[in-house]
Parts: sequence; structure tokens; C-alpha cells
Amino acid sequence: MSDDLQQRLDKWLWAARFFKTRSLAAEAVNGGKVHLNGERAKSSRNVKAGDQLQITRGKYEFIITVEGINKTRRPATEAQQLYIESQASIQKRQELSLSLKILNANSPYSDKRPNKKQRRQIVKFKRAEN
Repeated sequence: MSDDLQQRLDKWLWAARFFKTRSLAAEAVNGGKVHLNGERAKSSRNVKAGDQLQITRGKYEFIITVEGINKTRRPATEAQQLYIESQASIQKRQELSLSLKILNANSPYSDKRPNKKQRRQIVKFKRAEN
């Protein structure tokens, strides 16, 4: 195959804007967060059109099909044309997002940092748990 039709996995993830830097992409691949065609891959593995990728970022999981190769990092609108995400993946991420919003809706939120008295109460409470 010619070099125009394939690209390193870490470079492709960076160009498709799944990760902010190439080193973060390589770290995720080597950490087992990215699977190529159902198998764990190394960052130097070549990706070509038609390959299936399963990418885990935090709690979210993307299941995509590679549609194109781009050697450089382009704007997000162009990067989205490099892959197609499956409908099941989109729906699963939306459901997870909704459940996390509902879960976090009851947690208290403060716009300011705790003062010295409140910090002491937090430390006292944490020590009592242990």
C-alpha cells in the first residue's frame, strides 16, 4: 500500500481530534484505551480506510469506522469527515451523559472555596470516616 492510504494510529487519532496532542494519543493507545479491529494495538500500527476503532476516553466510548486519512491536523469540521461513528455508540454516549447529569444534579455546588472553618470541618469529617 502507498503511504497516502495509511497512517500511524497515534497520528490519525491526533489528526481526527480525539486527543489534543500526539503524545496523549500514543499514551492512550499503549494504555489499552484504543482497539483497532477488535484487537489491542500499538501506536505505530497503520490505520487505513474501513478500519474499526474503539476509543475509550474517560467514561465515554466511541465506536467509529475510519473513512479517510489526513496527514495534518485540520479544523474540527474537516476532522469529523475522517470517520463515521455508529448510531449505537452515539446513543450509548448520550444515555451515559444524561445519567451523569441526573446523578450530579443532587450534589451541592458552591461558587466559592470553603473558608478556614469549613476546611477544618471537612478534615474532621474525613478523619471520622476512616
